[in-house]
Amino acid sequence: MPSRRGKNKKKRIWLRVLLSIIVLLILVVGIFAFLTVNNARSTVSNIQKSTSAIDQKEVQKKVENNEKINVLLLGVDEREGDVGRSDALMVMSLDPANDSMKIVSIPRDTRAEIVGNGTTEKINHAYARGGVDMSINTVENFLDIDLDYFVEMNMEGLSDLVDAVGGITVNSQLEFTQDGYDFTQGETSMDGKKAMAYVRMRKEDPNGDFGRNARQRQVIQAVVDKGASIKSVNKIDDLLDVLGNNVQTNIDFSTMTNLFQNYRNVRKNTENYQMQGSGTTIDRTYYYEIGQEERDKVHNMLEN
Repeated sequence: MPSRRGKNKKKRIWLRVLLSIIVLLILVVGIFAFLTVNNARSTVSNIQKSTSAIDQKEVQKKVENNEKINVLLLGVDEREGDVGRSDALMVMSLDPANDSMKIVSIPRDTRAEIVGNGTTEKINHAYARGGVDMSINTVENFLDIDLDYFVEMNMEGLSDLVDAVGGITVNSQLEFTQDGYDFTQGETSMDGKKAMAYVRMRKEDPNGDFGRNARQRQVIQAVVDKGASIKSVNKIDDLLDVLGNNVQTNIDFSTMTNLFQNYRNVRKNTENYQMQGSGTTIDRTYYYEIGQEERDKVHNMLEN
């Protein structure tokens, strides 16, 4: 019989696989870490979500050959009674041949053709109009790329994730009040609810959505750092419960294993990029307009 110490070590390794995938989901991101061997398959099975927008057989060949892959990362703000929209939208490119990873953030107000809906509106509306499938088709069309996988996390689960690691500490760059919480500049300790207030504030941030995205990255990075040091089996199980209730992906168990073994060094050289454009108002609605030159630039970043 394997020792308890050996089981716990494997448990932390598998939890790292899934957690890693989620981190890279919010730009957060860096495909979290840990998962127990005993319940890894069942946990992964519970978060499986198929999509008709991706040819899974072709993608599997790319992973088996250790080729570059593109992953759509969706942070969905889905509250009770609401269909939800993609609050955080990123494309992550993993290149094992060069041990490099690129994460491109697409502002949620970006004006784009919503493929399958026949409209041109904010790109985050694609999720509300047609879920993951429409989001995939819309982003592929917008950047002229192929997406291989997606990872979707309900942003409401971020609160539970913070609590599961026992709270976090971040360095706030602003002083503001949000949802009844007062934030001052400097190091701030947070439980789950306070962390959600921290990442939701936008109106008092001079950088608007860009500032909020930066705070999302802060919180998720803090969760990852705290989670990586967890040795308690109970806390690891708590993390698994949160992930199982809030994450969906088309990455199956065998692919997670392959990514952990053959793609994990891509984090050695990580490049984050925020797509650039300008604000505009059309029919009294605000949009973030990204020109074709910028779209071509990002296309080349991800494909070449």
